[in-house]
Amino acid sequence: MDKQFIEGQKTYKKYKIGDSFIELLLIIGTLITLYPFIYIISMSISEPNAVLAQEVWLLPKGFSLGSYNMVFENKEIWTTYGNTIWYTVVGTIINVVFTLMGAYALSRKEFFARSSIMVYITITMFFSGGLIPTFLLVNNLGLYNSRWAMILPGAINTWNLIVARTYFQSSIPDSLPESAKLDGSTDIGIFLKIVLPLSTPIIAVLIVFYAVGHWNAWFNASLYLGDSSLHPLQLFLHKILLMNSPDLLEGMEDAFERVAYAIQLKYASIVVAALPIICIYPFVQKYFVTGVMLGAIKE
Repeated sequence: MDKQFIEGQKTYKKYKIGDSFIELLLIIGTLITLYPFIYIISMSISEPNAVLAQEVWLLPKGFSLGSYNMVFENKEIWTTYGNTIWYTVVGTIINVVFTLMGAYALSRKEFFARSSIMVYITITMFFSGGLIPTFLLVNNLGLYNSRWAMILPGAINTWNLIVARTYFQSSIPDSLPESAKLDGSTDIGIFLKIVLPLSTPIIAVLIVFYAVGHWNAWFNASLYLGDSSLHPLQLFLHKILLMNSPDLLEGMEDAFERVAYAIQLKYASIVVAALPIICIYPFVQKYFVTGVMLGAIKE
């Protein structure tokens, strides 16, 4: 009895040491992950002179909201904010609707051409038409310098389509559509009244994937949107980071002040651009994880 107790104590200590080591690694990983966020926020609210002197390493040095005042007083940032919200909302709705319809059709066994179509769709993950042909296509379709140039060319993402198709195949029993057809329901009725109500997890994960993609999009805007009034927020942020935001620094005659605010404006703009998506993500994270797991595993 005593021998078993001693062995049990030794085993418990081994597991305790192992758990403590894992917890230590997780704490270190968390600190490494949080440090860039803390650093960016600290740089954005510190005194400009402390930022210029590179005195900020973790916590703020002094307190100043001058960079945020300059950002929010600029009319262009509100225009780009509105554009990004429009691209995110409208684009996500179109993306999710098209992806769900395509994925459901390709998941049905009675669709004779589904395998051939999936081969062609999968090829696009490895080979694209190229930047110049895509630009010419967008231009010839009359989408250049139009809001739809940010949405229609990428209406369906191949990976998201495959994930949604796998979800339908693994989570929607074939007996449900068959029973509905025997009761006289049409394919559209089955999709709207039976499939969609059972697909909340995959709908949530598609919304997260597409919404984050639209919120962070800037490269296509730099190619297809010549009118600055159509630019998204991320392209405005890109201009600030690379061009030191000359428009926001007008009226500053002091060279040191101009350089200090030029540095600080970059960090303030990053906070303004990233804060909304950071605040929303925790509320949809559980659906995101559930949707990925259900869509990635096929029984």
